[in-house]
Amino acid sequence: MRLLVSGICGFVGSVLAYRLAETIAGLEIVGIDNLSRPGNGINVPFLKKRGITVFHGDIRCASDLEAMPPADWVIDAASNPCIPCSPAGPDGKPGSRQLVEHNLFGTVNLLEFCKRHGAGFILIGTSRVYSSAALAGLRMRVRDDAFEPDPGQVFPAGSSPAGVSEEFSTAAPISLYGATKLSSEALALEYGAAFRFPVWINRCGVLAGAGQFGRPDQGIFSFWINSFLRKRLLKYIGFSGTGHQVRDVLHPADLVPLLCAQMIRSGPAGATLNLGGGVRNAISLAQLTQWCARRFGEREIGHLQEDRPFDPPWLVIDSALAQRTFGWQPSTSLETILSGIAEHADRHPEWLELSH
Repeated sequence: MRLLVSGICGFVGSVLAYRLAETIAGLEIVGIDNLSRPGNGINVPFLKKRGITVFHGDIRCASDLEAMPPADWVIDAASNPCIPCSPAGPDGKPGSRQLVEHNLFGTVNLLEFCKRHGAGFILIGTSRVYSSAALAGLRMRVRDDAFEPDPGQVFPAGSSPAGVSEEFSTAAPISLYGATKLSSEALALEYGAAFRFPVWINRCGVLAGAGQFGRPDQGIFSFWINSFLRKRLLKYIGFSGTGHQVRDVLHPADLVPLLCAQMIRSGPAGATLNLGGGVRNAISLAQLTQWCARRFGEREIGHLQEDRPFDPPWLVIDSALAQRTFGWQPSTSLETILSGIAEHADRHPEWLELSH
């Protein structure tokens, strides 16, 4: 079997490629990456050393994909980042057109590749497709320096103290980033139905782990831990500058058993699944700061009270459908993920500079 991975030199793409190569005997992996993100090029020799073929190309360019060998499955792990404070990024970088071209039109080109070769398609999607207004409407209380849903409220469909499920609202606004990913989901399912190839949509929560570049747009946990260790300026933004906002964390390696099951499953595909760390792997920025202080020593964090658009106070993923469908659940604990990032930060003092 041959597998094509887009965005293979990024953190998620490279981890999935490494682990799938170790897991599936005889699997041939090829990947494509435009190497536009600072630091991604360092993964090329490591991937090649493991027998993985890496093509320097851009999925926005249809002719680059025409040069790729046929594949049995495509995993789309390429994405321009989500930045909560702006619809496209700070100072317009990346611009809105670039965001749409990469996250939506690039996916269309991959779907055309699947149509041409009869390949199955797996989208590594995002929980940021859920409605910002609906998330902001959940009534919160504070416990242990973290937001949590007030259990006494009437929860809207698709939400509970266990997290947000696939039934939660995806009504706009969800950010331009979220809109491109939600549009990609719809197109992927339509392509699969029209041209009879299997499609899986995997809506992931925050993906994190050792080796992820330290950027606030993608890699907030690596950014926070590396910046704390190096005594860089850090600020709580929004929510009165408390740092109470909560996300759950998932290591991308935990996706591998599910991806294997999806690629060998007989019968119809086309399901949309939430995949996240859940309540057990949820943490607020204030709690992350406390974790860092215990490991590296105390330091002061700045405060900026102004709220950012599209930045929910609490977003925890309910993966119950994936558990019922595939018996899947995350296996890497929050402590293991954070410790791995911290140990990597100790070994790589240049990591923040490499990330920008």
